[in-house]
Amino acid sequence: MKSIVATLDIATGRETIIYETERHLEAPNWTPDGETLVVNGNGRLFRLPIAAPSLIEIDTGFATALNNDHGLSPDGRWLVISDASRTPESCIYTLPVDGGVPVRVTSKTPSYWHGWAPDGQTLAYVGKREETRGSFQVFTCSVAGGEETQLTTDFDHCDGPDYSPDGNWIWFNGEKDGDVQLWRMRPDGSDLQRMTADERVNWFPHPSPDGRHIVYLAYQAGTSGHPANKDVELRLLPAGGGKPNALLSLFGGQGTLNVPSWAPDSRRFAYVRYEP
Repeated sequence: MKSIVATLDIATGRETIIYETERHLEAPNWTPDGETLVVNGNGRLFRLPIAAPSLIEIDTGFATALNNDHGLSPDGRWLVISDASRTPESCIYTLPVDGGVPVRVTSKTPSYWHGWAPDGQTLAYVGKREETRGSFQVFTCSVAGGEETQLTTDFDHCDGPDYSPDGNWIWFNGEKDGDVQLWRMRPDGSDLQRMTADERVNWFPHPSPDGRHIVYLAYQAGTSGHPANKDVELRLLPAGGGKPNALLSLFGGQGTLNVPSWAPDSRRFAYVRYEP
C-alpha cells in the first residue's frame, strides 16, 4: 500500500503531493512555522520538511509504540504523543519538539490525545474508564498531568476532541444509536450542540487557525468505527454551522486526518491518502 502525503488548498481545490512512499504513514500535523509536517509510521514519529521532503526520525526515547494521535503545542515547542510502550494501552506523554525523553501526562489508560488548548495549559483527549462503562468519552487535564475531568457522558462513543482557536469550543465526533455526527461544547462540557445531521458517518473535526472552517472526514453511511482502506470524503463546514462542502473523495480513513493538520495560514490542510 502506497502512502501519499498531500495538502489541499481550500479556495482552489488544488491538491499538492508532498511525499510518496511504500511505508505506511499517518496523521500529518503542520508546524507553526509552516515549513514542516510531522507524521507517524510503524510506531515512530518523523519530520517531513515540505521544501525538501524526506523522513527524519524524531527521538522519542523509550516511546516506540506510537499511534496516530500526536501533535504540537500552540507555541511549537512541544510534542504530544499517544504511546503504549510502557502501558498495556495508549498513554499520553509530552516531549521537546526536537526529541527527548517523554514525560507522562495521563495517569489512566487508554488515553488518546486530540487537542491542545490555545493557552497551552490543557489537553483534550478520549479515554475509556470503568466509570464510562466501556465507552470512550471526552476528557481534559492539565498538560502537567494530575486529575482529569470527564466532559461527556451520554454518547456511545466519542473521538477527536479539538479546540477552536479562541478556546471557546471543543469540537468532537459523537455516536448515539449508531449515528456518528459532529458536535461542539464549551471547555467545561456545557452548551452541547450538534453541528451535522446527515447520512454520513462523520469523524475528526478540526477547526482552522482563523476560526472560520472545520475540516473533517466523512465515511459512507453504515460504516462502523473509523476503519482504514475505505472510500471517504474530506469535507469543509462553516465554523458556525451550516451546509458542508465536499472537497475531495479519496481512498483512506484511519490515518488520513486523525489530528490537527491545518497550515498556519488556514488556506491549506495536510492529509494522507492511500493507493493499493
